[in-house]
Amino acid sequence: MTLNKKWLLSLSLALFIALLTACGNDEGSGGDSNNEEAQQEESSENSESSQEGEGSSQEGENSEQPQMPEPDLEGVPEVVATVNGEEIPKEEFTRTYESQFQQAAMQSQMSGQEVDQEQLKKQTAEGLVGQELLVQEANDRGLEATEEEVNERITEVVESNQGVESKEQFFSTIEEQQGMSEEEVRSQLQTQVKVDKLLAEENGDLEPTEEEIKQAYDDAKAQQEESGSEQQLPSYEEAKPTLKQQLTQQKESQAYQALVEKLREDADVTVNL
Repeated sequence: MTLNKKWLLSLSLALFIALLTACGNDEGSGGDSNNEEAQQEESSENSESSQEGEGSSQEGENSEQPQMPEPDLEGVPEVVATVNGEEIPKEEFTRTYESQFQQAAMQSQMSGQEVDQEQLKKQTAEGLVGQELLVQEANDRGLEATEEEVNERITEVVESNQGVESKEQFFSTIEEQQGMSEEEVRSQLQTQVKVDKLLAEENGDLEPTEEEIKQAYDDAKAQQEESGSEQQLPSYEEAKPTLKQQLTQQKESQAYQALVEKLREDADVTVNL
């Protein structure tokens, strides 16, 4: 993928949501897979020769499908980067990179463009450096995250993902997919809450105004008319929630990027990739 729009803003939480959404999609596709198996069993009962023909046909189809590339982690040092004396270990980098690579690889299969792993590694390392700078600044300002705030964040994730029905499923999925315990997940989200508070303290309210949302809608409408597309845009009221979310994310991303650049000016950062 191109890096998540909120790469610096909510690296860990975005990762969780991506994994949980993928889990939900897998569950959804399971029913179709079972139906196909049932149909194949019925076909095999009707004719052994038909089964053999279908088997060879399936093998031919599978052989034509491109294989998913593997993440190349050869040569990654034990300490990927150091930020003001704090080390970013290989384990943390690997966990983040593998998730980013998986999404990039899926996108590359659709676009036909090969994943530039060297570039993705550098982007991943820079994202982790930025996150560490923000965490250190939040700690220096004495920002805290209560257990109640962390629980609210977990509830938000559960409620926003159809494939996740409970907090217990949330934690078990993360442990299965990422090898992270509930304690580690809570620690990550505690950090995220503190960083979000840092953003609010630094920039105030970043929600777009009504005028900004309306302007974004008018711009989209004008672009559609210029392109000659016959597709009809939804009404402003229908499009407003999506536009508001997109503009908020854009503002947050820009604010965090600006803060990271500001903090890095006076920081002692070494990237070993």
